[in-house]
Amino acid sequence: MKTLFALGVWCLLFVLCWPLALLALVAWPFVWLFSLPFRLVGITFSALFAFLRALFMLPARVLGGGRVATA
Repeated sequence: MKTLFALGVWCLLFVLCWPLALLALVAWPFVWLFSLPFRLVGITFSALFAFLRALFMLPARVLGGGRVATA
């Protein structure tokens, strides 16, 4: 759905201003390459925060806190 929306917006831009649409089409791989390190940093920080949360919640889980088990 997201890809279809992007294609529709690009077609609309192509109809309204074709040089800008072609520039966007050529520049998109470079924008993707530029944003790749930022995505990797985001994934790393997300994993780090998940690890820290699991580490801080470990004593509560060991002592029986958290979810209630149904018998």
